[in-house]
Amino acid sequence: MSSNNVEISKSHAVCVPYPAQGHITPMLKLAKILHHKGFHITFVNTEFNHRRLLRSRGSHSPTAFVVRFVTIPDGLPPSDADATQDIPSLNESIIKTCLGPFRDLLAKLNDNSNTSNVPPVTCIVSDGIMSFTLAAAQELGVPQVQFWTTSACGFLGYMHYTTLIEKGYTPLKENVDASYLTNGYLEKKLDFIPGMKDVRLRDLPSFLRTTNPDDFMIKFVLQETERARKASAIVLNTFETLENFPSTSVPNRPLTFLVKHVDDENLKGLRSSLWKEVPECIQWLNNKELNYVVYVNFGSTTVMTPDQLLEFAWGLANSQQEFLWIIRPDIVSGYESILPLEFVEETKNRRMLASWCSQEEVLNHPAIGGFLTHSGWNSTLESITSGVPMLCWPFFAEQQTNCWFSETKWGIGMEIDNNVKRDEVESLVRELMVGEKGKEMKKKAMELERIG
Repeated sequence: MSSNNVEISKSHAVCVPYPAQGHITPMLKLAKILHHKGFHITFVNTEFNHRRLLRSRGSHSPTAFVVRFVTIPDGLPPSDADATQDIPSLNESIIKTCLGPFRDLLAKLNDNSNTSNVPPVTCIVSDGIMSFTLAAAQELGVPQVQFWTTSACGFLGYMHYTTLIEKGYTPLKENVDASYLTNGYLEKKLDFIPGMKDVRLRDLPSFLRTTNPDDFMIKFVLQETERARKASAIVLNTFETLENFPSTSVPNRPLTFLVKHVDDENLKGLRSSLWKEVPECIQWLNNKELNYVVYVNFGSTTVMTPDQLLEFAWGLANSQQEFLWIIRPDIVSGYESILPLEFVEETKNRRMLASWCSQEEVLNHPAIGGFLTHSGWNSTLESITSGVPMLCWPFFAEQQTNCWFSETKWGIGMEIDNNVKRDEVESLVRELMVGEKGKEMKKKAMELERIG
């Protein structure tokens, strides 16, 4: 990843994650590995997310570490909310406003290199959907490496949006209204995507579910996948035994595995959580038996209705299993995430509720026997590398694709219907933890853990 005959020891990578938790975490892992290999690292957060990071880390502020953190504005109105920003609004603002401040940042970094020990910028490592950085890299004459934080199967789904449009699958026809979720339209099986034979329309990244030919997210996907072809290289966080697609080359180890071999205490202490983690989660698990607890976390972006929250709550309660449930304050859109007192009282001796946690630490804990997840790629990969089977309730983007592969290709997951009901949650949680299918999924998950 060096250029212009610059030695690795004098290389300077500018890492630009998409400004959301699920993108910042893997980018920071990649940055740690690069730093361990001799790169000077500048890590570019948005001002909004850097404030959140400072609040969450407190005395462990990242400014004290060897990776240099800098910021650019995201162009959205000022806010101190402790929540993920609206994705379409954020994407549109990034496209319109971020290139100028990023150019200024690169110029400042290179100017300072003349008077400091920091080498000039030699490459840009940007999130796959922060492709505005490509223009800046070209102007500077340095390589631009794209890091797509999706799965390989999710990335492939996005790359075939052009084909889906050409074949008339998206935008959905005008006579296909919101009932497409229940009228069977999305159950159509497709046979033209390599490595994804018989994938259903509903299993592909969810932005195709629109009747609007001018839908912003469709255009955004087309723009970002087209620009990806101009990158110097594309990095995917996966491993070959898990995802081996035609015409793709993926590494033999995921970042979660590789970063464990970074022997630098300063880097190990560098954390990426935008929410304050609750350490009592691990203390609670320490008193539990092997494979005894269901871990529940729908990630950093998923939102649900109050009714869906209640269905999950009573499904977990009625399963009679012990559970650790991470409930973000903003998970119920427009409402306080308040659970009924009857649920709180009934489950008080067999559950813990918390607002956030160190997920990898939790999934690697021997007490965890199953994971109820939104099927984000970080969560899926962390579950696989911990040998933990999953119940999947995908929310959006390529989470549907990850869910389909977990269930039909890897045999380590079961899907919960989008229209969640407590009886289904109850039965699937029991199957996951004590059923025969759950035992088989656990066996397969542990086999993948050994490979990954």
